[in-house]
Amino acid sequence: MRIFAVIAIFCIAALTSSCSQTTGYLSGNRYETHRSYIPTMHTQAPIPTAASQVYGNRRNSLVPPRPLSAPSTPAPAPNCAAVCVIDPRTGNVLYGHNMHERRQVASTQKIITALCACDVGELDRMMTITRQDKVSVTPIRSRLQVGESYTRGAIMHAMLTASCNDLAQALARDSAGSVERFVQRMNARARRMRMYNSHFVNPSGLPGPQYSTAYDMALAACYAYTNPVIRDFINDTQVILTRPNGQPVAFNNTNKLLSHSWVQGMKTGYTNAAKRCLISCGSVNGRAVIVVILGCEKRRIWAESEKYLRWALGL
Repeated sequence: MRIFAVIAIFCIAALTSSCSQTTGYLSGNRYETHRSYIPTMHTQAPIPTAASQVYGNRRNSLVPPRPLSAPSTPAPAPNCAAVCVIDPRTGNVLYGHNMHERRQVASTQKIITALCACDVGELDRMMTITRQDKVSVTPIRSRLQVGESYTRGAIMHAMLTASCNDLAQALARDSAGSVERFVQRMNARARRMRMYNSHFVNPSGLPGPQYSTAYDMALAACYAYTNPVIRDFINDTQVILTRPNGQPVAFNNTNKLLSHSWVQGMKTGYTNAAKRCLISCGSVNGRAVIVVILGCEKRRIWAESEKYLRWALGL
């Protein structure tokens, strides 16, 4: 009997590890779902140690075709609390500064919110903004009104572009039935991505008893970089939603580095506790890099991220 029990457990584990992520892509004005190669985990069960590569399967066409070469010069000196520079193709860290130090990461954790929403899929499904979504989400919230309905994909697009906290709340509630249940999925997915130094308590990044590290956020960014929906959204300088009454609502991207043609965006963040945070990505000649900057001053954040992007890409 023990032998049969062991075999049954092994089979269940094999089936679980073979699950793949359901994501979506934009087709005209409609979001369609398909299967990709990044594993997903929705439960609170322990994460297997034999998890697949943290940055996804290389059969994914969004994985950079060439690995980064070792920079010919030493890394620039940091002017922030923590840095992680990582190759999204190989997962190799080119440079780290306090990258395993636990810190609040502000709105950069909306990347995990977006990944969990993509896990659920159905991005063309309509959802309605509620009063609950508008509670305790200042200072950044959208102009979308209670009672208005939009597709799940449109809400995620606006959230990633303008970093609206109420939209993160709404997306979490709609995707999982409650914000609390969604946060459980965020933590489960974080463990699946080997973010062992992270714990989240909300989908927005607003202050709370939560933390991550520059390295852990770099791992999440590698997953986001190879997700077709998120990759498309983070590169937009503006997204316009149409209200039910026909009026347009514009959401402008908060990432100033998008002015460079070789920068592909990612996510900004700021709270008093976290200071300025920025996850950015760029690519040149088939090589790509992701840079995570945490705990920076306002006047330095853009130059701080850009100097590491240029250093890693040899620009």
